[in-house]
Amino acid sequence: MAKNIRKAVLLLAMLSVIVGMFTACSNKKSDDGRTTFTVGFDAEFPPYGYKDDSGEYVGFDLDLAQEVCERNGWNLVKQPIDWDSKDMELSSGSIDCIWNGMTVSDSVKKNCDISDAYAGNSQVVVMKKDALSKYKDKDAVKAANLTIAVEKGSAGEAEAKKLSNNVVSLSAQSDALKEVKSGTADACIIDSTMANSMTKEGTDFSNLGYSISLTTEEYAAGFRKGSDLTAEVNRILAELKTDGTMDKLSEKYGVNLAK
Repeated sequence: MAKNIRKAVLLLAMLSVIVGMFTACSNKKSDDGRTTFTVGFDAEFPPYGYKDDSGEYVGFDLDLAQEVCERNGWNLVKQPIDWDSKDMELSSGSIDCIWNGMTVSDSVKKNCDISDAYAGNSQVVVMKKDALSKYKDKDAVKAANLTIAVEKGSAGEAEAKKLSNNVVSLSAQSDALKEVKSGTADACIIDSTMANSMTKEGTDFSNLGYSISLTTEEYAAGFRKGSDLTAEVNRILAELKTDGTMDKLSEKYGVNLAK
């Protein structure tokens, strides 16, 4: 009888080892137990993050995040956020990273760890096309003290405050474009890639354009200070550059890659 009990105990022990081995194998890409990766993004910021005609959240940055997840065995959770609250969302733990055309700056570096830069960009002054000939450089814009619409907390807002005392801060860059289209603002300052996407022929803002570039900048994803996700995302970004995936996504969305 005792012999049978010992055999049963030994069998259970062996089964426990086997189950443990399978569990370890299934999680070999997520050693910390992570199964999801929650990305905070501005849902009105094409081509980096936006809702397509079918109601799906898509974009260059979201495609990059999806690649990171697929190569780590994680499920991507796309979490639209108020861009002005991005730091609070990150520090509270409601998102794992900020990934949506975030300009690398000293203030950003102070609040979070950042990935390697993956895209290049500039801030541009957008206005109605029939007004472009009046304002050929930023000095002309500054002298006129125009009403300039911007997204609150954006790099464009910082630039606008250098040019005008009449800055209107809104919740999204798309709202800033609407202000210019309606005539309630003389101009807006937004990202050049978004300006190219939103003002091309056949769009709602095709009567708008730009000729003034104010800054050159780079985009990166932001993580909580000390997060091991920064190094892991950098590893995948390097893979995506090497295997050509980054170039394909750049062509698909019309995004300039970081040099």
